[in-house]
Amino acid sequence: MASSHGAAEKAQVLVASNRGPVSYQVRQDGSLHARRGGGGLVSGLSAIGPDTDSVWVCAALGDGDRAAVGRADGGLLPAGDTGGQRVRMLDIDAAVHADAYNGIANSVLWFVHHMLYQTPLEPVFDAEFRRQWAAYRAYNQAFAEALAEEAAEGAAVLIQDYHLALAPRMLRRLRPDLRIGHFSHTPWAPPDYFRLLPDDIAAELLTGILGADRAAFLTRRWADAFTACCHAVLGPGIPSGTRIGVHGLGADADFLRERAHREDVAERMAALREEIGPGRRAIVRVDRTELSKNIVRGLLAYRQLLDDHPEWRERVVHVAFAYPSRQDLAVYRDYTAEVRRVADEINERYGTPGWTPVVLHVKDDFARSLAAYRLADVALVNPIRDGMNLVAKEVPVVSDAGCALVLSREAGAHEELGEDAFTVNPYDITGTARALHEALGLPAEERAARSKRLAAAATALPPARWFLDQLRELTGQPS
Repeated sequence: MASSHGAAEKAQVLVASNRGPVSYQVRQDGSLHARRGGGGLVSGLSAIGPDTDSVWVCAALGDGDRAAVGRADGGLLPAGDTGGQRVRMLDIDAAVHADAYNGIANSVLWFVHHMLYQTPLEPVFDAEFRRQWAAYRAYNQAFAEALAEEAAEGAAVLIQDYHLALAPRMLRRLRPDLRIGHFSHTPWAPPDYFRLLPDDIAAELLTGILGADRAAFLTRRWADAFTACCHAVLGPGIPSGTRIGVHGLGADADFLRERAHREDVAERMAALREEIGPGRRAIVRVDRTELSKNIVRGLLAYRQLLDDHPEWRERVVHVAFAYPSRQDLAVYRDYTAEVRRVADEINERYGTPGWTPVVLHVKDDFARSLAAYRLADVALVNPIRDGMNLVAKEVPVVSDAGCALVLSREAGAHEELGEDAFTVNPYDITGTARALHEALGLPAEERAARSKRLAAAATALPPARWFLDQLRELTGQPS
């Protein structure tokens, strides 16, 4: 396919990610409705200013996206749909995308980096895996070719995440003049776990990322794990001269505080207060029903709290938001059902006519999440593993009266927030119940002081700076 615009308009800065800043739905009358997304990449790319030619390359994720690509004739999407950003969406064959995205990225790479396998039975790297791996390769190649077409001479390219681990090396072969960065938003598995992967696949993933001038991670721990995997799989030393960087991603304080005080959030707060009941404490969690988020053990720890400390019965409510994630994968559907089952069991066992111990919501509602943040006395963030975990950073920023944070030591955010959090081992139900008890009993003054320090640490690296720091490091510009 030819490039979507002439040489003079080629991009100086490019971002590549599976999900783009816009998605489309086909309406009943056949028209397309564009919905713009937010997040660190969106605010980061906006922060480089309109004078810098930039292009975002992403994949079409559904029928609406594919229709939009068709109407744009494979070129840039209409600027009115994208908030003025130049976006090129790739219509990769739907079966290839499904195998690459669900078959490899979400069912293998995500599981490896978050250490989720039940190893007596899984993983099984058979002929079907090899077939799906070929699709993952083809998906990465499509991105590499599109980036090569769109990039000006010597452009900076920031490739995002585990979906696109092979793309840096592929792009390097096509365009040796480019400055290429790769950023991992997940944890990185330690060598012993990473080597569950077949040896040739493990090597291909590492050399894929080592095609970049710079490979960056959310914490020093994940960066060190990547380097250790390179030494274990490829031999001592990083063979490519790739520089390793760390860029923690913080909460966007200005956006969150403004958004959390709009009318729809106030309405949700009133409804939540009614569900909680007057004078009660609230332990809040907000997560996708993602296996790594550890929602079931969080519920079990809450049940243990009610057993060990009956004085909290009728005085506390666990507000648990478990928003559906990856429901096209059976293991995620099963996990969501287990979350519901355990919540129901706790309510049946301990509930009274005037008190529902667990208030569970599974329908995604951002305004309601912000309402819960504002009301939280305790935030429970107990992932098995997490690259960062922005919820841990967002709750203290938005909380009205200050909240205590119960935080897994396996969340990347622990590196920055651990000093003022109640640290837990995510597998230790008894220890987590004890931490919840201590957090609930924290005097109001100390809770507010801790919450203030947490909010300061959480906002130290806002999304725009996180993005610009990477760009400066890649291009050698002074900060």
